[in-house]
Amino acid sequence: MNSSILIITMTLVLAFYLGIRAKKGREMKLDQWAVGGRNFGSLIMFVLMAGEMFSTFVFLGASGAAYRMGGPTIYIFCALTYIVPFWILPPIWRYAKKHNVLTQSDFFTKKYNSKPLGLLVAVIGVLSMIPYIVLQLKGFQIIVSEASYGLIPPTVAVWIGMLCVTVFVYVSGIHGSAWTAVLKDILILVVIVFLGIYLPIHYFGGIQPMFETLEATKPGFLLLPDEGFSISWYISLCLTIALGQYMWPHCFGASLSSQNESALRKNSAILPLYQIILVFILFIGFTAVLQIPNLQGGETDLALFKIAKDAFPPWIVGVVGAAGMLAALVPCSMLILTAATILSKNIYKAVKPDTSNEQLAKLTRIFVPIVSLVSLIFTFYGGNTMIALLTMAYSFVLQIFPPLVFSLFKRNPVSKAGASAGMILGVVLVAYFTLAEATMATLLPKAPHFIQDLDIGIVAITFNLIVMLAVSAFTRKDQQMIQEEEPVKRIITS
Repeated sequence: MNSSILIITMTLVLAFYLGIRAKKGREMKLDQWAVGGRNFGSLIMFVLMAGEMFSTFVFLGASGAAYRMGGPTIYIFCALTYIVPFWILPPIWRYAKKHNVLTQSDFFTKKYNSKPLGLLVAVIGVLSMIPYIVLQLKGFQIIVSEASYGLIPPTVAVWIGMLCVTVFVYVSGIHGSAWTAVLKDILILVVIVFLGIYLPIHYFGGIQPMFETLEATKPGFLLLPDEGFSISWYISLCLTIALGQYMWPHCFGASLSSQNESALRKNSAILPLYQIILVFILFIGFTAVLQIPNLQGGETDLALFKIAKDAFPPWIVGVVGAAGMLAALVPCSMLILTAATILSKNIYKAVKPDTSNEQLAKLTRIFVPIVSLVSLIFTFYGGNTMIALLTMAYSFVLQIFPPLVFSLFKRNPVSKAGASAGMILGVVLVAYFTLAEATMATLLPKAPHFIQDLDIGIVAITFNLIVMLAVSAFTRKDQQMIQEEEPVKRIITS
């Protein structure tokens, strides 16, 4: 066993220990298991939310995107992503606490007084999370295989990693995710900052010389082009990310574990500090462009490991691999936990409403290994289409944003029929565009480039909004009349 494998193994054992120990002294009822009894302070919320957002997709994908795309990779610094939750999460948390809401689907069911709408949101959520879990696992395979110099087979690695995550999620719930997120954030911070500073100095004598060499070697590489990855592409993609980030069921659910509204606002204010890490990830990608040229296709996502293995001894590569491994497993744990909770509380109970809370708590844990197993099957047999499915999934959850925001108004102009119609249309449009590999450019070949370059998620949410408001205008009065008649009917029957 070389030093790299030893470090990876020790880190995994430590993460597993922390995940199991997180249960100590707690009675794991469903609210404690799923949302930590709504008792997480600002620090835990910071590492937990960072654990959700900074995953293997950022660890491998951001450096790979910098290698492939150059300047347009700045889309990962979308500051709007942290402004949106500052305003919407506190009222969501307040309502959730008052009405004992544990999931995103619960929120819609209560707000719109509609179990079918809650079920629709639950189905969209689960369909979106499975490819996200699979992406983490595929990233985990790559990271462990690369960091171990090919000595650990990817299949063996992913089985061991998934087994560890499944066990500590089953035992400790969100507490296990929070404790392992602390370890992950420390490792990620140290590794990325070190690599981002050391590599440009090692190869070019500094960060400025690295940029000067890059501009001289690849002129215009650091600029946004007039077509393709243009300004309109950048703006629309940033809007998709910002509006959709906290619509992910696991991010939404993690926010409900906060101790109070203040902790959520503090978290939104300080979480952008984590973006500093992304600067160093770009430095790694830009250095790799010059030192390891001609990587093609999926190989570009290996840029970080390729250059790390070129510059460092195995034990440092092992530390890098350990950080990347946790960047995959921590988000995976929250995704599995959230999917299991939605499957039991919002889908199974919708079919069998007489299920007791005790039965629900047991069933939720049973769903944990089931979700894990399904994700493993897709990981092994899903092919490379999962990247496309993740893009589709991100635009799926974006369609939840309009009815959620309108539900926070004192007078909600959206009816449950309007919310359902808008979301269904948005999801159908996204699925069509993704599966048909269509873009605005292929649909409108004669349109100006700023139209052709628009991200499909924004196009879908625009049609979603139009249909949602139009249907609501026709159905809102009927819905209000039904709601006004219900109390009278209850009085008469009683």
